[in-house]
Amino acid sequence: MNWKSATLALLALLCARTLLAADRPNVVWLLSEDNSKHYLKHFDKQGAATPAIQKLAAQGITFDHAFSCSPVCSVARTTLMTGLYAPRAGTQFHRKYSIAQLPAGWRMFPYYLRQAGYYTTNNRKKDYNAVEGKGVWDESSQRASWRKRPNPDAPFFHMQSFAQSHESSLHFSTQQMNSQKTVTNSQAISVFPYHPDTPTYRYTVARYHDRMQEIDRRIGRVVADLEADGLLEETFVFYFGDHGGVLPRSKGYIYESGLHVPLVVRVPKKWRSLIDRPLGSRAAGFVSFVDFGATVLKLAGLERPNHLDGRPFLGAGVDASEVDARDEAFGHADRFDEKYEMCRSLRKGKYKYLRNFQGYYPDALQNNYRYRMLGFQEWRQLFHARKLNAAQRQFFESKPAELLFDVEADPHEVQNLAADPEFRHILTDLRARLEKRMRQLPDLSLFPESVLAEQAMANPIAFGKDHADEIAELLRVANLSVQPFADVREQLEQALESDNPWVRYWALTNCTLFGSGAAPLAPLAKRRLEDDELLVRVRAAEFLGSIKAIDPRPHLLDVLKREESGVAAAITLNAIVFLRDGPHRYEFDVSAKDIKATGNGVSRRLEYLSN
Repeated sequence: MNWKSATLALLALLCARTLLAADRPNVVWLLSEDNSKHYLKHFDKQGAATPAIQKLAAQGITFDHAFSCSPVCSVARTTLMTGLYAPRAGTQFHRKYSIAQLPAGWRMFPYYLRQAGYYTTNNRKKDYNAVEGKGVWDESSQRASWRKRPNPDAPFFHMQSFAQSHESSLHFSTQQMNSQKTVTNSQAISVFPYHPDTPTYRYTVARYHDRMQEIDRRIGRVVADLEADGLLEETFVFYFGDHGGVLPRSKGYIYESGLHVPLVVRVPKKWRSLIDRPLGSRAAGFVSFVDFGATVLKLAGLERPNHLDGRPFLGAGVDASEVDARDEAFGHADRFDEKYEMCRSLRKGKYKYLRNFQGYYPDALQNNYRYRMLGFQEWRQLFHARKLNAAQRQFFESKPAELLFDVEADPHEVQNLAADPEFRHILTDLRARLEKRMRQLPDLSLFPESVLAEQAMANPIAFGKDHADEIAELLRVANLSVQPFADVREQLEQALESDNPWVRYWALTNCTLFGSGAAPLAPLAKRRLEDDELLVRVRAAEFLGSIKAIDPRPHLLDVLKREESGVAAAITLNAIVFLRDGPHRYEFDVSAKDIKATGNGVSRRLEYLSN
């Protein structure tokens, strides 16, 4: 092809894209990092005043029930971009040890906008756990802006993140706390009931309210730029948090404080006809991050790819009454940095069901990054000094396999209703609904992360389909822990003798959840200390050590000497930290020379264990 032919072909392509893009709305996403809805007065009366965000709401829609599917950035942002539930797509672990591939032909949703002629920009955070693929962004950088599009008439999708509210903004020192005053009056704020009411916590909350007010100012500046460019009334502006947070027991935890995010969508005059709601109204329906990409495609008048898990909640033909009838939100948490614990949640209406598959791990289990915050450090000090009340101690105690909360009566989720006979029918209904969701995904986390890293990440979706029956069986075994031990003892005995190592793995995990109640299975569990699968040995040592049936240390240290996978070694070290820091108080002498494998999780745990 000569240069004239190439030029003509390029012009033809540009013309075709211009025709495709003709008269479509612009969309802007403005994300504040690490904040749940609890820190904005527009959503919670104890929150900070955010006049710019409230102005957006007056000219648009407030979504009172918007949820991140995961309480941490890399998982949440990958979900936003892919429109896929992370445990289905292999993107559920933060930080990734291996990156997931999407199936051939599946793309992150801005790709489809670009194909239709949109100019797509991201300023600038990505943090994906999946391979991005080509053609997603025209530009992703600190300088990315709709203002740089070559054709000023082209529609655009612009995503911009604001880090002023990030967790790191609360990594201040005692000296800084004493010298840097907050604009917010620390005596006027409210401390959550599960936190100790101390000067440190009051300062931390006040400082975070200051951060939210800075976020609001920055949101206002972007909106002013759109208005100055004459684009505001052609542009849908979404403001939302990229997940919950950021005080202790929020980011990294699937309570409401970790998942329930603020969401406001400003509706432009030009495209008012696409919205079936009065401006300034509040939407009651439940929407989740899997829905956001599908919603943007709908607003742009584009077809929703069949593989997306989400459904649009705005756009032509979307019935507001149908959206408001949606009342379920699925949440998940797995590994955050070096801290492992598999949790799932389902909120339906005012009830929130949490399933702790490894509930013997306390929420307070060490995560090095979390404990940079003075609030985390002081909370733990007060626990060891026995100066906390029952609600404040929960963070440091083991959890039952199931939790149930009425989040209208108990918004901070401290009163567990799971054992209350009055709520038995709600518990069993939500349990069944969650199990159905996990089977339908299917939920890859029923396999240890090390298995997924080695076998699944080239195509996690296909791996899940190929192993759907096995995952269903693993889930069945894992769910034995929600029944009385006497009712499932025989099934656990059979599972401990299974030919499938991961059935044995979950049987032993259940034993640790049952605690001393499962002591009759100790003889069978001891046989698993020589299991062919090293992670099964870990679970056996964890269980037997937790009930003081053996000294688990030589068994766990032997695994570390043998294990070649850095991911499996990190799982083993997670168990070691639990047995060292929990009520068991086993002292471990472990260093890098004792561990065959390497990796970030290994180095983080060694950093902590060496102190």
